[in-house]
Formats: sequence, structure tokens, C-alpha cells
Amino acid sequence: MRLAGPLRIVALVVTVGLTWIVVSILLGGPGSGFPRIQQLFTSPGSSVTAEPRARKYKCGLPQPCPEEHLAFRMVSGAANVIGPKICLEDKMLMSGVKDNVGRGLNIALVNDVNDLLKFIRPLHEGTLVFVASYDDPATKMNEETRKLFGELGSRNAKELAFRDSWVFVGAKGVQNKSPFEQHVKNSKHTNKYEGWPEALEMEGCIPRRSPAS
Repeated sequence: MRLAGPLRIVALVVTVGLTWIVVSILLGGPGSGFPRIQQLFTSPGSSVTAEPRARKYKCGLPQPCPEEHLAFRMVSGAANVIGPKICLEDKMLMSGVKDNVGRGLNIALVNDVNDLLKFIRPLHEGTLVFVASYDDPATKMNEETRKLFGELGSRNAKELAFRDSWVFVGAKGVQNKSPFEQHVKNSKHTNKYEGWPEALEMEGCIPRRSPAS
């Protein structure tokens, strides 16, 4: 019976020692905080470091434009519901939010043939022209407007038809056809929307026209 006291003390020391060892293992040692415990309650997937967001440049372009170039991004209208957007040098020129777009050809809010001709004819040499369709770009166009767009560098203006999608960047006085143009025909076999093709998106860098050129 006299050994009961010492045995209890030994048992207590052993218990405390084992507890200390277990706690030390879980805590990862002195000064290390709680990494081991956190690892026990953290799923493997959650330990993956989140990738940093890709940097966006002017008008949301993935890469910056070279010096003496203008950054642009434009989106044609989606069916007759979502209006087009035209961004130049990080400034939104036209959008549904700005409430300055309309159905037809969005160079400005011009839907009348006579107004359109008055708008295009007096352009100065080197003037950039941004065009984004919305709903239907062709109904208000005649042969002269198609020819004028061709002179601005368009390949597709002459064949635009009812409810086609079209985005185009041209310039007054260009010698060659513009590389900045997209066109999708309205076709019931390929349309994304009922009665309309998909919206078009185009972005890029346009060289500035030097004063001497």
C-alpha cells in the first residue's frame, strides 16, 4: 500500500511527458505556431496558392500596345438586346451604359442614309473610323455608303446583308484594305441567337498617323 503514492507520481510524470510529446508533435515545435494542426484540418486542394490575376492594359487588352499605337477594343451588338461597345485608349466611346448607341451602324447615332453620307464624306485624311453593328447594319446602306466604306478600307461593306454582325476600323486615305474587320453572315443554320448571328469582338493596336505622312 505504501507504493501506491510513488506509483501514482510516476504515472502522472509519464502521462505529462507523453502529453507534452504529443502536443509538441502537433504544434510543430517551439515557435512554429500551429502549422501541423492546420495541416490536419486543411484539404490538400486548399493549400494551392491562388494564381495572380492577369494584368489588363488599356481597353482590357492582354498586352500593352507599342509606342505610337492606339489601343482599341470593340464589340458588336448581340441580337437586338445588348448594344455594341467601342473603347479607344481606355476611353469608352460608345456603349449601352453611356446610352449613346442605336440600332444600325454605330459610328455615331446615325441611322439615316443621308445623315450617314454627310458624316463620312467630309472626313479628313488619316481620320480613324470605328464601326460596330447593332441589330441590322445593312438596311440603311445604299451603294454610295458601301463604296465609301470600301474607300475607308472595308472588304465586307459591299456584301453586308440584313442582320449581319460587323465590326470595322478604317481610315480616310488608306491605300490598302484594313486588317481590322470582322463579319458574320446572318444564317438560320449558324446563328447563335434566333434571327441573329453571334456578337463579334475585336481588339488590337492601331499605329498613330505621323503628321508628316
